[in-house]
Amino acid sequence: MFVPFICIGVIFYFLVIRPQSQKTKQVQSLISALKTGDEIVTTGGIHGRISNVKETTVILKIADNVKIEIDKAAVGSVTKAATAEAVTAANS
Repeated sequence: MFVPFICIGVIFYFLVIRPQSQKTKQVQSLISALKTGDEIVTTGGIHGRISNVKETTVILKIADNVKIEIDKAAVGSVTKAATAEAVTAANS
């Protein structure tokens, strides 16, 4: 009598809970790996380059002399990871 409920629970786990937890871990690793010089796209669609990383926010350079501060949770994806040369050039 309880076998169908157990089967439904297992199916629910593999189709809903497990993929969501993997997505959460992936987003957390993306946020923790942010560094100066990375080119990112925010969840709102703003493209820019990180000029400074703080504890909970990042300073994003979106144009010449235009910088905005956004929350790390607003980072949607990293389009281009920073190289060593780009980091030194951005800090100069």
